[in-house]
Amino acid sequence: MALAFDDTTESRRDGLIWIPGRTFTMGSNDHYPEEAPAHPVTVDGFWMAETPVTNRQFREFVEATGHVTVAEKKPDPKDYPSAKPEMLRAGSLVFTQPKSVEGHDISQWWTFKFGATWRRPLGGISDLRGKLDHPVVHVAYADAVAYADWASLDLPTEAEWELAARGGLDDAEYAWGDEFAPSGVPMANIWSGTFPTHSTKPKGHERTSPVRSFPPNGFGLYDMIGNVWEWTSDYWSTGHHEPANHSCCIPSNQRGRDAEASYDPRQPEIRIARRALKGGSHLCAPNYCRRYRPAARHAEPEDTSTSHVGFRCVRRPEGEPK
Repeated sequence: MALAFDDTTESRRDGLIWIPGRTFTMGSNDHYPEEAPAHPVTVDGFWMAETPVTNRQFREFVEATGHVTVAEKKPDPKDYPSAKPEMLRAGSLVFTQPKSVEGHDISQWWTFKFGATWRRPLGGISDLRGKLDHPVVHVAYADAVAYADWASLDLPTEAEWELAARGGLDDAEYAWGDEFAPSGVPMANIWSGTFPTHSTKPKGHERTSPVRSFPPNGFGLYDMIGNVWEWTSDYWSTGHHEPANHSCCIPSNQRGRDAEASYDPRQPEIRIARRALKGGSHLCAPNYCRRYRPAARHAEPEDTSTSHVGFRCVRRPEGEPK
């Protein structure tokens, strides 16, 4: 069942859209294990930005504050005890399409490029010409928080983000319904072709797209799915809590606060917390990463920035805890 979106001045304010509070089913039992179990969650109403933060908006923030992003700073060797000294230079991860791949080693298509930043999204001499209305990328968690603080906003929790992404649709597979491409029409900027070696998109359109390039969801929010992954304020968890046995015990305004549990067990020597990303990106593909759904989630270390991760902000009614 869909909720009708109230497109009035009262539902829109300062680029934000009101998301009515409700109880909804968060997560999914049908896809990746970290999305399970599906469980009811109650979320109070809040305001959410209509689009991800754009390069234009982030530039305004940097010009006003002088903020230097994580990707523009030399890493601290103490945080990366096993890193090669020559790799401890400012930079960020950039997707580079390979001609062929063997196995599933992501280093075949991800390259840490020295000098890659939000200003130079591909590193080298790349710049933002023609991309001011694209989502900002190469922003680590601290950069997203700094922007939100400057704008007197917050980052969404996982539950808030997922409620908003569903657009009022109950239990739908996608943010727009149960059909992946209704009448053959793409509904989000995701990978077209065979990931990661073959893209069928026109040359120059393989990466991010301007916000509002695809239809909004039922709440009037753009790019909740695809284009760029989005930071949430919740620490990563390997799965959701079990559903409450009684309606009286449904969690309200659920928040992931366990930093210790978010550490990557595959790298025990690195004690850097991970946060939950939502929404998928232009690199999600049916043959590789089917995370272009509201229930999908992904772990990202707080210090990491990439060419396919951005963020958007929320504002909670006064008095709501962060």
